[in-house]
Amino acid sequence: MIYNSIIDTIGNTPLIRLNKLNKGIAGEILVKVEYFNPGNSMKDRMAIKMVEDAEKEGILKPGGTIIEGTSGNTGMGLALAGIAKGYKCIFTMADKQSKEKIDILRAVGAEVIVCPTNVAPDDPRSYYAVARKLNEDIPNSFYPNQYDNLSNWRAHYETTGPEIWKDTEGSITHFVAGVGTGGSMSGSSKFLKEQNKEMVSIGIDTYGSVFKKYKETGEFDENEVYPYLTEGIGEDILPKNVDFSVIDQFIKVTDKDAAVMTRRLSREEGLFVGWSCGSAVHGALEYAKENLKKGDVMVILLPDHGTRYLGKVYNDDWMRNHGFLEDKAYGTARDIVAARNEAYQLVVVRKEDKIRDAIALMNEKSVSQIPVMEDGQVIGSLTDNKLLLKIIENPEIKDASVEQVMEDSMHFVALDSTLDVLSSMVEKEKAVLVRDEAHRVHIITKHDILEAITR
Repeated sequence: MIYNSIIDTIGNTPLIRLNKLNKGIAGEILVKVEYFNPGNSMKDRMAIKMVEDAEKEGILKPGGTIIEGTSGNTGMGLALAGIAKGYKCIFTMADKQSKEKIDILRAVGAEVIVCPTNVAPDDPRSYYAVARKLNEDIPNSFYPNQYDNLSNWRAHYETTGPEIWKDTEGSITHFVAGVGTGGSMSGSSKFLKEQNKEMVSIGIDTYGSVFKKYKETGEFDENEVYPYLTEGIGEDILPKNVDFSVIDQFIKVTDKDAAVMTRRLSREEGLFVGWSCGSAVHGALEYAKENLKKGDVMVILLPDHGTRYLGKVYNDDWMRNHGFLEDKAYGTARDIVAARNEAYQLVVVRKEDKIRDAIALMNEKSVSQIPVMEDGQVIGSLTDNKLLLKIIENPEIKDASVEQVMEDSMHFVALDSTLDVLSSMVEKEKAVLVRDEAHRVHIITKHDILEAITR
């Protein structure tokens, strides 16, 4: 068959049986491998849908510019649409995204602007805000906004869901997908549930994201939001494309479990897939072990290709430095946290506290560094060295508020970060912070690392 352009090859990706990872599980487990799309991800589907719907509505005109905040894959789909249809592309990305994703987008002619990860969504530096501002400033530009553009879920309602139903001959009983913007999970689930209302849909979330708790309680808990490493799933916002009514439950998967499973998919099944694919399969298998029955058919959506992650999950040094490989010389942040008793409580101050009171607290608790918190979020820090310099310069400052002298917040690290990684970070900067599995915040200092090494 001859196609008019690359975008005509989007869709009709294969379903493939798992043959090894599913050992001991009743029922059949199939994966829908989306890297067979031309842009190597499922995002091609909704990218072309958003562009063509915008053309129909007169929002996107010839010679226009497509501007989008992306974790990489949506950008690739939009770039292919732009090449085929003659549009310029500008993408904003968070700096946690892999270098491969940035390089790929630039290779297909897009301009890429890298923005900080650890800022609030409404911060003008965030990749959401920078994309919106560019859209306001550049004439004849289109901001698809994959998070709230309902063409996103419709693309999967019209293509992904029907393909799965057709290829399983209507036998699917469980559908599993990671949830980021929500389009693939919501659109596919909506279609599949219309065909069979008993079908179970399972959304995969990550620690540091709001989805699971919001589904279970209806509460948007900002304490659930903290930095994580896995790319492509989880959010610190509630995108309009996430339809919680068609998602029966969420399962959270750690960065480490996702990364390890991603490598196993490549090694044991020959599926060279991306990081969030590992999240989806790990969560799906955990569910299947307890819930899948003989005759059930589970389909897991695998969003993208492993080439996006060559410098991360497929790099032994990167995996080892983040504590994701088993050869840990002295242990990890998790081991430091586990050694603390249940009575442990982080010593903190508030931004409105007086500096003299903060100093008294630091003396009382014998700590040299202390986080500044507001509404359960870390917003800054105090260190004795910097405080001493400021007080020598201006003794009267002791009666001012902490907010006037606080420094940047300490960095959060992954719970499985190895001691060599922690050591390099505290050597360059101040102490680091980590959240345990109960979401409590812990501080890790040079003293903690030395104690762990000699323990």
